[in-house]
Amino acid sequence: MQRTNTQQALSAREHQLQALLVRGLAGDSKAYQDFLAALAVHLRGFLRRRLAQRPDEIEDLVQEVLLAVHNARHTYDEHGPLTVWVQAIARYKLADHFRAYARRDALHDPLGDDSELFAVGDEAPSEASRDLGRLLERLPDRQRLPIVHVKVNGLSVEETARLTGLSSSAVKVGIHRGLKALASMIGGRRSDEDR
Repeated sequence: MQRTNTQQALSAREHQLQALLVRGLAGDSKAYQDFLAALAVHLRGFLRRRLAQRPDEIEDLVQEVLLAVHNARHTYDEHGPLTVWVQAIARYKLADHFRAYARRDALHDPLGDDSELFAVGDEAPSEASRDLGRLLERLPDRQRLPIVHVKVNGLSVEETARLTGLSSSAVKVGIHRGLKALASMIGGRRSDEDR
């Protein structure tokens, strides 16, 4: 019984937020401000559970997600669930945050130059991740974003289409062409290294 009440409360809250967003998209700036303020409360809870070890970073990430929601507002389908759309954006920003945090840690290696002695077998995964990031940065957004969302973050093609504003077929084409371009870059890199 309590679960049903909780589900009803969540559903009512989503409908309320969705109504504010739709009114905001129609030009009601007060409704849009109310939507962002209410969404920020929910995002803090969502991120607090995921960043329990880094509470200082929650507010910055809330602002990043709100900015991403604002920038992607034109992609929201008012007939679709708001939660799925916002969570896709929040998960993407959270993944970006964790990748950036990992890069910062890699740059500030406390062991200095002597660390190579102890990390001979552990470098390959982190180097591969850094190399992939560098290669992905060279792709145009229409290829890079579908690959990051679908292949790296595990979103569906449909979620990625909603998030990026691309059609589902454009997402699939972007993945195909992007992976082909990555393979070409890697192949060209190997042949350059062999010389």
